[in-house]
Amino acid sequence: MAENKKFEETLAQIVQQIDILLNDNSVPRNVKTALEGAKKALGENTEYSVKSSAATYKIDEISNDINLPPYARTVVWNILSLLESIKE
Repeated sequence: MAENKKFEETLAQIVQQIDILLNDNSVPRNVKTALEGAKKALGENTEYSVKSSAATYKIDEISNDINLPPYARTVVWNILSLLESIKE
């Protein structure tokens, strides 16, 4: 039970960071599309590891996008790190 609560808190943190990037006008549209897909995957009613894997796949695609502002890249890497902590 305590582990589920930890996962839920981490997911909430990830969604919050995704929302920050989605509301930023300097983030390219293709990046926002991938972030929206990841956010949708995190909201599905599946196991945490499945949610995390699906979201990681979508976000990893855009983590090296050359049009991504440097601070946004840092946020994306942080999101990926948080997603990795859920997989374990």
